[in-house]
Amino acid sequence: MFVFWKAASWLTRGFSELDVCPNTYGLAEPKSAVLPTNSQYVQNRAIFCHGIVISNASDRGKVGAFWHRRCDGIQFVPFLLEGEAAGGVDMDSTNWQPARLIPTGGISGPDEQETRATSSLLAVLTAVREFGSALVKSVGGPGGTIETFIEVPFKLADGRAVRPDGVIRSSRGTRAWTCLVEVKTGNSSLVKDQIEAYLDLAKECKFDAVLTISNELTPAAGVHPVDVDKRKIRTVGLHHRSWTELLSAATIQRVHAGVSDPDQAWILGELIRYLEHPKSGAFDFQDMGPDWVAVREAIAAGTLRPSDKGISSVVSRWDQLLRFAALRLERELGSGVQPMMSRKEAADPSVRLQSHRDTLLSRGTLEGTIRIPSTVGDLNIEADLRTSRVTISVEIAAPGDGRALTRINWLLRQLQSAPDSARVDAFSHMSRTSMSELLKVIRLDPALLMADAKADIRKFKIAAPAPLGIKRGIGRGSFIDTVLAAIDGFYGSVLQGIRPWVAKPPQLPKAGTAVEAAGVDIRVSAEDIAELRASGEVIETSLDSKDSVAVGVMAPPSVGGRVDLEVPLISWDEQLDDLQEERMIEQTR
Repeated sequence: MFVFWKAASWLTRGFSELDVCPNTYGLAEPKSAVLPTNSQYVQNRAIFCHGIVISNASDRGKVGAFWHRRCDGIQFVPFLLEGEAAGGVDMDSTNWQPARLIPTGGISGPDEQETRATSSLLAVLTAVREFGSALVKSVGGPGGTIETFIEVPFKLADGRAVRPDGVIRSSRGTRAWTCLVEVKTGNSSLVKDQIEAYLDLAKECKFDAVLTISNELTPAAGVHPVDVDKRKIRTVGLHHRSWTELLSAATIQRVHAGVSDPDQAWILGELIRYLEHPKSGAFDFQDMGPDWVAVREAIAAGTLRPSDKGISSVVSRWDQLLRFAALRLERELGSGVQPMMSRKEAADPSVRLQSHRDTLLSRGTLEGTIRIPSTVGDLNIEADLRTSRVTISVEIAAPGDGRALTRINWLLRQLQSAPDSARVDAFSHMSRTSMSELLKVIRLDPALLMADAKADIRKFKIAAPAPLGIKRGIGRGSFIDTVLAAIDGFYGSVLQGIRPWVAKPPQLPKAGTAVEAAGVDIRVSAEDIAELRASGEVIETSLDSKDSVAVGVMAPPSVGGRVDLEVPLISWDEQLDDLQEERMIEQTR
């Protein structure tokens, strides 16, 4: 039995600290208890029963006399049923199961799993303001007051009965935004006919959107895993979120962005704990598909044909793996990590899948690129199924000044944690080839990366190969886990430690002017100065010697022969005000 500790005020009045624990004795109803007579529990002894803290301080052995405070050093112990020996009770509470807001026990099947996941997610959307507002805004709704419902029955105009898993309503001012929710957990996939029925319902009821949630990953935001009739989404928005995306969003909000209210933060943490549990049905990417083994073996044997049906399934799973790898990094880093694709690929996912297909057929490799904000370069992944090796690499712009050896040393100083097996390529200007060497060798002799001392190195490439697993699932020796481990390892040991080169700011001359520092003689002869003084053309001078005068900086303006030092200066605030005024004028035109 789990107790949701939000009892009546008389129950909790006066408690400074409460520990909640499910009843491990399985009592159906409260009973009287006999407590052990050990001296360390004589004063204000406390016991657990049905998840409620109970004390015998005022009524020895009777359930319902609640302890009003917790004394330091007093241990909570389970109570004894009448007639049970004190020595027969295990006093160690380390193995007790803590009470949870969203329990994972008692899930009897896929339907119960789906219902509990739906209800838990939608309830947390209303309870945690920042998390709910972020999710609603991401699917086109206003960040207002959120209401959620589950298993709402509807009937279409043609008589069909429709029952979406949930409904989200967000209201702000006079606007009310409504979204139908369809949820799948475990290995269940979204069904086209079901989604189209929800789209018809949303159109008839003038709802705004339909949101689907499942373990199916899409290559990018805005792409739906089910190809529905495009005419049905002209007036109704169709959005998809995988459980991995929702877990990443919740983790970022809880860990990185923060939640203002401590109670709401705890509630969001309970949702994260539930979604992380294998019984929740919210799975990570864990299978390369049923065609993986056949395609991999055909590539190794050199017999893969363009007509093989399994190719499309494998490249689609590879695209999902890239998306999952980006979400994992985003969850840990707290920043937006995205798989890279062209505009054409983003507009039409089939173009991206065809590109993966062509690469797999021609070179036997699966390739992709992930962009991590604020890093020196994009992270490139290449899984070679012919050689069973995965290579992670990054290209870095070399410093814009300095000798070739200086540029190489600049890179080596930032690769202290990189593995010796990493390969470094140096690309020089106007050169078709690169100079390549292992990092462990370059550390001993950096000059090996130079074609000659005058080489103008423009770019470096760092690549780290690793063994590639062959199993289709997850675990030791699997393709998925070896790719993910290679990505995490490369980012942690190489990419995150490299800072881009920044040019040194221009420096003022240490003495005199830039012209004088360049060796140009700008001194004026004494005769010329005398002539200029006689004509009144000299404003301010500074004598440099008896024979010559160096022209100085023009003096501040004078008023009546007196130098006026109160010259008004333009401040940054005034410039900002002027800029804002100009923009306001442009907006009114």
